[in-house]
Amino acid sequence: MRLVPNQDWKEITQLFKQHFESLAPESVKVEVKPHHGGQAYVTPIDGIEYQAADKAFQETFGKSAIPQRSGGSIPIVSMFEKNLGSKTILMGFGLDTDAIHSPNEHFGIWNYLKGIETIPYFYQHFTDLFQNNN
Repeated sequence: MRLVPNQDWKEITQLFKQHFESLAPESVKVEVKPHHGGQAYVTPIDGIEYQAADKAFQETFGKSAIPQRSGGSIPIVSMFEKNLGSKTILMGFGLDTDAIHSPNEHFGIWNYLKGIETIPYFYQHFTDLFQNNN
């Protein structure tokens, strides 16, 4: 299940478990077994990480990045910030029409190549911005 900021995955999992099990009629036994989870994460758009990504996108795509909120299940991202104090930038190169995680999932070669082109620019701009801010 997807979380929104400020939701605790353990609390939401427990609420889901209780609700789902309460829906079953008495003649049916339902058991929900949680496997794992992770906290929600929102990539900040006011830091040098985002600025570097925006500059990289401008160089390869000719347009500024558009920040958007979208769901994903990458539990390690929030752990990076909590345990390492490191912000994470998530740079997507796919399209909504790629049907991610579906039987007909695909990813266009043009987007793949543009991603390869963009990432070195991100590192270059991040390094420059980091040095200028320290």
